[in-house]
Amino acid sequence: MSVTAGELSHGVSHSGNQDLPLEYSTEEGSLKIFGFWLFLVQDLILFSCLFATYIVQQSHTAGGPTAAQLFDVPGFTTETFLLLTSSFTMGLATLSMRNGNVKRIIGWMIVTVILGLGFIGFEVTEFVTYASHGATMQRSGFLSAFFTLVGTHGAHVSLGIIWMVSIIIQLARRGLNPVNARKIFIVGLYWHFLDVVWVFIFTVVYLTGVL
Repeated sequence: MSVTAGELSHGVSHSGNQDLPLEYSTEEGSLKIFGFWLFLVQDLILFSCLFATYIVQQSHTAGGPTAAQLFDVPGFTTETFLLLTSSFTMGLATLSMRNGNVKRIIGWMIVTVILGLGFIGFEVTEFVTYASHGATMQRSGFLSAFFTLVGTHGAHVSLGIIWMVSIIIQLARRGLNPVNARKIFIVGLYWHFLDVVWVFIFTVVYLTGVL
């Protein structure tokens, strides 16, 4: 199902500028998107602090397992593939929104959710495996910093999955309108931000750890 041109233009600002993307077509939408950019700046500061802590603590193993002993290359490589692929499918959902195709938006967002769930599944398995070998959060400064950084990112991904599911339900019930377009655009920004953070985790934590 595709929305009509009339539906897409519904809610366009009083200035009459219909060249604006649907998510920016109302003043409220523009303000909320700007506010979300500010939230991402705050989240960037949070992750910067966690990265700084990890870099300081990564060598403090207290006689416990090291990163090279713990990290499984196929495991974190699979996680990276799933998350980066999900960023691509989320981009396709946004592109489908530009074309007003509700079915494709929902389809690509469902694929994104499935990939995100796969990522979380691998991450939970990774954490459980480490814990079963005695590599728990309280074992050393390295492990405390590792679980805090990677776990915080995983919690963000889990929140993003729940958020996407709620938007899919709203799309199925109400179709595409300026409010839902703004929600899709914002959750897309959030998801791409998490992918960028993961690239840094992949590089700073995992690759550095196994080298």
